[in-house]
This record gives sequence, structure tokens and C-alpha cells, in this order.
Amino acid sequence: MCLAIPARVVALSGLEATVDLGGVRKSISIALVPEAQLEDYVIVHVGHAIGLIDPEEARLTLALFAELDASSADPA
Repeated sequence: MCLAIPARVVALSGLEATVDLGGVRKSISIALVPEAQLEDYVIVHVGHAIGLIDPEEARLTLALFAELDASSADPA
């Protein structure tokens, strides 16, 4: 199973970008999505942006991940 996570682009430098993943900043390659711009949401898989995602879809996906994380931390 593969997991790709939505992340917001906060800086660009050529085919490299810095993205925000829930407060964590990470450098990634945008070689597969060179049209990515600042504030766009991209889908990140193993250090590479593999596509653009609508901001609302990104928000919903991140909210779902947060809900899953909260439920897995609940010992009940």
C-alpha cells in the first residue's frame, strides 16, 4: 500500500519546493509537477510531488488523517 499526503507549497527553487505538512516543513522535488506554484497543494509521495490537488480536497483529506490519528491514539 502506498500513501501520498497533501502538502502546501511554501517556497520554490527551480524543481525543488518546500512544503508544509501539518507544521513540518520538508524539501521535495516538483520535477513531476513543474507547474506547481506557491500556495498550491500537491500530493507528496516519497519526497516527490506527484500531482496537484484542489485546496478543499486537501483540507478534507488532512482533516480525515487528523481524525484517524486521534482515534488511533484513544486507548478506549
